[in-house]
Parts: sequence; structure tokens; C-alpha cells
Amino acid sequence: MERPDLTDVASEIVAYIEALEAELEELQPKQREPEPSEPPTTLNVITISQAGQAKRTPRHFYGRQRRGGMGVFDLETAETEAPTVLAIADESEAIVLFSNFGRAFRLPVSDLLEAPVRATGQSLASHLSFRPHERIVKVLPENGGAYAVLVSQRGRVRRVRSNYLGRSLIPGMTFHDVKEGGYLVDACWTPGDGDLFIATRLGKGIRFRESQVHSKGTLGLRVDVDDVVVAITAVTEASGVFMMTSDGKGTIRLMAGFRANASPGSGGKVAMKTDDLVAAFAVSETDDIFAISQTGKIIRFMAEEVPPKEGVVQGVNCMTLRNDVVTAVIVSPLSVNSDQ
Repeated sequence: MERPDLTDVASEIVAYIEALEAELEELQPKQREPEPSEPPTTLNVITISQAGQAKRTPRHFYGRQRRGGMGVFDLETAETEAPTVLAIADESEAIVLFSNFGRAFRLPVSDLLEAPVRATGQSLASHLSFRPHERIVKVLPENGGAYAVLVSQRGRVRRVRSNYLGRSLIPGMTFHDVKEGGYLVDACWTPGDGDLFIATRLGKGIRFRESQVHSKGTLGLRVDVDDVVVAITAVTEASGVFMMTSDGKGTIRLMAGFRANASPGSGGKVAMKTDDLVAAFAVSETDDIFAISQTGKIIRFMAEEVPPKEGVVQGVNCMTLRNDVVTAVIVSPLSVNSDQ
């Protein structure tokens, strides 16, 4: 909208308007040119849409912005086909893909289409055999821990030993029954001897010992009727969990201020003030955070820019959105680059 002609407007009104404009300018997130890209790396950012369009792009092509930036366009999709999964993996490795039906697939990263930051993807159907209404909900790099822990919409948790997800994995092998807890929504690697943190869309969470998960599955969180689980991550007492909402706000919730339950299966407690949490990941201040929106805009910023909190907060602005919502988030440790 253009500023109207104020020539004939009283001077005190013009002064008031100019004061308001200055205040609005001050409130706007400070934009700046992205920081220089990292040195060339074989680590790739993998982007997958709801309909299974996928691509990979070397991570160093994504320049950092300050927290609160607008990002740049990444995966190009139809308006009705939003990007829904982000992952980071080395091009020399394989990834394990989990579907909403609880099925697992293994795929070399090099089999995915390598494309620029702003580009269309290639259908995963050429590599994987999907069932009707099946879609990928999580991608994990191979050999990321002793166990992969899966969680469903209604809080059902199961641990899977990493060797079951190795080269001998039968494509499409099922590790979760949707009749027990609804569709699979998230997965993470764990060391096997720590805690698990589960978060719901309405910002509730629970923390408990991973060893309390039965081999055949356990109710990790009792979810309210109007709520669903959105994330699971491995934590310790010293961990911070980055939580991000669909409107671009985020916080790091310190586990030192979020007491562990004696056992899984309770209703949990408020971890963040929100009605639309998108993701929750254990994070350190040296990590980078990538977030992508419904329109395919992606942003990269440093975790140290997000204030850590021990109590319940609404979060700070992490991504500026225009008629858009955040759909996927991934945390990327930069220490991996030391070996690249």
C-alpha cells in the first residue's frame, strides 16, 4: 500500500503518523544479507512434500539468516502440496524413511534427485512402493543411535533396534500398527539409556526414561481428545528442546526445568504456550535450525539466537511469515562438518 499525500493534513497529525511509522519500523524483524555459506560439505538438506516429491541440496548452499528472517524459496510444489519433511544426511550414506502407516524404507541418499535450492523434486514413488494415502512423515540418517523410537498420534511409543533398520531391512516392513494409537507422526534416534520427550500440537509434553518403553510398545502420553502428538526426541537433564509453532515462533525449553515423570502414560503438562506446535528437537547452541513453510520458503538460523527458558513461554519470532505457516523443522549439528 502506497503512502497517501499528506500535504493538506494538519502538522500534528502528520507528526503522529510519522511517529507510528517509526515505531512499526522498529518492531519489524531486522533483515540483513545471509551470512557467508559454510565450506563445501557432502551433507545434504533433504526436502519432501506431502505427495512424495523429494530433492536434496548440499547444505552449504543455504546461507544463514538472522532469527526472524523470511527465508528463501526451496522445494517448488503445487499450492495444495506443501513440504512436510526436512532431513539432513551425508550423500555417501543411506536414510531410513518412515511412513504414516508405520512402514520403513531404506534408501541411499545418492538415489535422491540433487537439485538447486529452488527447484522441483522427483517422486519417491520411483524408488518406494506406497499404498493408497500413505506418505512419508520422518526421515532419519542411518546409524544415528542404538534405537529408533517411534510415536503415533495418540501417544503410542515403540523402540526398534538399529540393526533391524540396516541393510537387511525389508522394504515396507511394518513397525507400528495404526489400530494402536493412530498414524505414526514422528521418530528419532536414541542412545538407549536416556530420556524421551514427547510433545503435542497444543504444547503439552511428557518426559520419562526410555528404558520404560516395552519392546512391543507403550503408551507414552495420554492425549486429550482435541489434541495429537507431533514430536518425540531423545533428551537428558542437560538438554534443551527447540519447539516451533506454525506461526513461526520458537523457544528452547530446558529439561532442567521440566521434571521427568516416574513412568510414561500420564497426561503430561504444558511445555509451551501454543495451539499449533509443529516440531520439537533436542538442540545445542552450536546447532543450526532449518524451518520450511507451506509455500516452500526455507530459513536457516543459529540455535544460539533463541533464548533458552526453564518455564512456559510463547516463544520468540523465528521466521517471518506472510499468509503462510511453518510445516517442518530440522536441527542440524555443525560439529559434523569437522570431518567433512
